[in-house]
Amino acid sequence: MAEKKTKAARPAKAARTKTAAAPVADSSIHNTTEDSIFIKGARMHNLKNVDVSIPRNKLVVVTGVSGSGKSSLTMDTLFAEGQRRYAESLSAYARQFLMRMDKPDVDHIHGICPAIAIEQKVTTRTPRSTVGSMTEIYDYLRLLYARIGKTFSPISGREVKKDTVTDVVDFVGTLPVGAKVQFIVPLVLRYKRTLEEELNILLQKGFSRIYVPAVDERPLRIEDVLAGTVSAGKHKVYLLIDRIVVKEQPDEDDLHRLADSIQTAFYESEGECHVEVNGKDIHTFNNRFEADGMIFDEPTPNMFSFNNPYGACPKCEGFGQVLGIDEDLVIPDKTLSIYDGAVACWRGEKMSEWQQAFIRSASRYDFPIHKPVADLSAAEYELLWRGNDRVNGIDDFFGMVEQNLYKVQYRVMQARYRGRTTCPECRGSRLRKEALYVRVAGTPIADLMVKPADELAVWLNDLRLSEHDATIAKRILIEVNQRMKTLLDVGLSYLTLSRLANTLSGGESQRIQLTKFLGSNLTDSLYILDEPSIGLHSRDTERLIGVLRSLRDLGNTVVVVEHDEMMMRDADHIIDMGPLASHLGGEVVATGHYKELMANEASLTGKYLSGTLSVKAPAIVRKPTGKIRIEGCRQNNLKNISVDIPLNVLCVVTGVSGSGKTTLIKQTLYPALMKHYGEGTDRPGIYKSLSGDLGNIAQVEMVDQNPIGKSSRSNPVTYIKAYDEIRKLYARQPLAKIRGFEEKHFSFNTDGGRCDTCKGEGEVIVEMQFLADVHLLCESCKGKRFKEEVLEVTYRGKSVYDVLEMSVDQAIAFFAEEKKLATALQPLTDVGLGYVKLGQSSDTLSGGEAQRVKLASFLGKGKAKDKVLFIFDEPTTGLHFHDISKLLGSFDALIEQGHSILVIEHNTDVIKCADHVIDIGPEGGIGGGYVLYEGPPAGLRKVKESYTGKYL
Repeated sequence: MAEKKTKAARPAKAARTKTAAAPVADSSIHNTTEDSIFIKGARMHNLKNVDVSIPRNKLVVVTGVSGSGKSSLTMDTLFAEGQRRYAESLSAYARQFLMRMDKPDVDHIHGICPAIAIEQKVTTRTPRSTVGSMTEIYDYLRLLYARIGKTFSPISGREVKKDTVTDVVDFVGTLPVGAKVQFIVPLVLRYKRTLEEELNILLQKGFSRIYVPAVDERPLRIEDVLAGTVSAGKHKVYLLIDRIVVKEQPDEDDLHRLADSIQTAFYESEGECHVEVNGKDIHTFNNRFEADGMIFDEPTPNMFSFNNPYGACPKCEGFGQVLGIDEDLVIPDKTLSIYDGAVACWRGEKMSEWQQAFIRSASRYDFPIHKPVADLSAAEYELLWRGNDRVNGIDDFFGMVEQNLYKVQYRVMQARYRGRTTCPECRGSRLRKEALYVRVAGTPIADLMVKPADELAVWLNDLRLSEHDATIAKRILIEVNQRMKTLLDVGLSYLTLSRLANTLSGGESQRIQLTKFLGSNLTDSLYILDEPSIGLHSRDTERLIGVLRSLRDLGNTVVVVEHDEMMMRDADHIIDMGPLASHLGGEVVATGHYKELMANEASLTGKYLSGTLSVKAPAIVRKPTGKIRIEGCRQNNLKNISVDIPLNVLCVVTGVSGSGKTTLIKQTLYPALMKHYGEGTDRPGIYKSLSGDLGNIAQVEMVDQNPIGKSSRSNPVTYIKAYDEIRKLYARQPLAKIRGFEEKHFSFNTDGGRCDTCKGEGEVIVEMQFLADVHLLCESCKGKRFKEEVLEVTYRGKSVYDVLEMSVDQAIAFFAEEKKLATALQPLTDVGLGYVKLGQSSDTLSGGEAQRVKLASFLGKGKAKDKVLFIFDEPTTGLHFHDISKLLGSFDALIEQGHSILVIEHNTDVIKCADHVIDIGPEGGIGGGYVLYEGPPAGLRKVKESYTGKYL
């Protein structure tokens, strides 16, 4: 998000309230229609008493340069007011805290509807939350499996069925008229009784006959057997429950008698009922859920929930991972074969005996000992680990290690290969094994969890059910298919339902939220989205626009903070904020549709849309001074690819969402380079070799969108080390010297000068029991962070608090005479962050802003002896066309200092300004992972398979 968000305005919950704004006696309202939301006198942050009308039930784009006031208008004014009105509906206890929250600084908002804000933040950190649970798709799949799932025995593979009284009645109804039917059940001798004792009890219960087919085809009277007149011998004895003759039209009494007899049979035999027809055929029915000597649990939704103790795997408790033998530590290099020593624990003089034994036995079952481990089939890989009755596998080896743990060398060996690994019991499915016996169309639910969304959609589409099951599943499948369609439309076809929520990017997380809200079919609501196109290729942006249109067509007002040209072209209404950032912005420059904006001379956005202004591609393409080559990359969906990364130029990696860019650069190249330079980091993805001019760079820096500091005390000016100069300056002032103040007195991180009540935070946090914590202004320092006597020390009439409240641009002008300080702040302006306040808390910066603060810190270091390879992950996040020019200027400055830049990016302006482009694709997920093009941007347009080439 491009502007500062106050703590009070940060959405704790999606505001959903039907409370309408009270009528305000104001002549301006008569100028608006009931078809719009009217904001009058908005003054949050840098907004300059803005009046603006937002048409209802339309797709509205709010645009403008970074820091112009877009988020101040949408999130901090419009959404915060919706949230405040939601708070009015809460209990008096909750309201006593929430009413102390700052109201948005606005005269009034007329016509506001229930508001939902979807931000570009990863919304959850728990390892239990997945894409399936966030989108609610998994909840519906659980219900589907509980209602129509068929349970299959793991022993025989036969379906486990449970017969009901109705099933037996229906069977009797299919018999020919006049058929003689006997209902019999096996006689069970309970509690060590004799046959005579059991027969006596049955006689007392009212039964009169038993049936012994081996002795007599006719039933025997129990009294005759007890009197010794007839003998049952040691043959199988049945209890006769009832006898009937099938009628053509049985009346109601006949059906009641039939049902009662069947129910009695099930009760007496504890679950069985045998139906003998005409003294020949015996048909068996069973109302116990069992087969092959196993009793199965009947499916319920909780059986398929890994967040419920009933359904979770007992070993890993539903996490899917346990502390055990880590496969990646045992086989660190999967490009090696078993013959070449891929299994690390089978090396050495003594342990190599295990490898030799495996190799000698391999010919018996055609195991390919010369094939790289990465190329082994699932069955071959399973054999390597589990072994069989002829050969020992890796699991057997570690079983031997466990038996010898009393020896120190074996304890060391086990510790060397231990780590977080897939749970051996549930194989990562997180569910108890009984849940995996249940199948729909022959597929257990765990298999659906690991399918990419596009494959899952095909499976659902091809699902063929019986008429009975289709009737039950109809409503569930409508909900699932609706959410699946949205998931595909927002460009997330490559995600699996089992993907952890805390591994998603901010843009992915936001689009998943969108899937959930669309599935809920809310109407007459206000949706506020913060740059939903982040991380999307131009191809996927088109589909996202379709999703937003369908949200609008449901009868909702959709307000999108966005810079994307395609989004503006399809919007019903555009509000352009500006004209520039910070104190030079905060006004509505232009409103109207796309063409009206282009015709407006005052609109900077309009000039870029019309082509009057543009991001110019460089006239000369720089020549690289060397290259780094990584070969044989095959992590995730990468198809054994090799790429060259040129040095001392701007290299851009592009491709559709899910094509493999992040896997190649962040998960393979970056960890491999860090490993080469001897720095600890994540284990790299599978690759064969790393070569090239590795001596030309001294280190690698990943400049991603992670926060620059998790503490509320961290801010841009401390991150780039410019605050040290400010403290030195204030400590030199005459009044500071008289009072004995040192540099530490002007820091809010140490005792001395900071406020004792809030410890320099400027606010006090009230913990709420069932709601998000509330941040209140400190009543001692009124949010100024310092003691009164420290604030009395001024430089050119401004206290240290006044300086922290300045924007970067204002501070550079204010400290013009302090060259060292002005120079330290300049890089923030160079990367387009001139609007950010010096003291703005890091946790209120968006991912793109945090990334540019990191870039500024490197620019501020000046020309360095050590050459660095900088890797940027979508640095244009949150940037207007005008700011992209500044960003590219910063890249040029780093390259001139001798550094190299590698960028993962979708923005066509950045791609056309690159010296070298690597295009991955052509599709996302399984259809991606190929290198489509390497070279200058101009050549990419000729590649037919490349979606990037089409949009260039």
